[in-house]
Amino acid sequence: QVQLVESGGGLVQAGGSLRLSCAASGRTFSNYAVGWFRQAPGKERELVTAISKSGDSKYYADSVKGRFTISRDNAKNTVYLQMNSLNTEDTAVYSCAAASAGWGSRRQNDYDYWGQGTQVTVSS
Repeated sequence: QVQLVESGGGLVQAGGSLRLSCAASGRTFSNYAVGWFRQAPGKERELVTAISKSGDSKYYADSVKGRFTISRDNAKNTVYLQMNSLNTEDTAVYSCAAASAGWGSRRQNDYDYWGQGTQVTVSS
């Protein structure tokens, strides 16, 4: 079992920044690739960014490319999501998920463990 806990969400003005953290406990975290998903009101959950087990490979959705940065510190069992130049369309519940096989999948079923999510609200 892997337990994932997100933190760092909140209310921020457009143009501002937030850093989300996904802290893991349980099994060896470096054995899992991680994805950050988000779900806005009335919309389907979507993959925003993902990082491989080693951290060498990263994926970004076009909507966040150049503004968001994913990173991981396996020694601290934590994945980070730095979000800059936020806009109102980034408002959503952000959840991290861990996958034991592959990395970067957009399919939610490919992820073995999920956090509870953290709300990010961007005001205009």
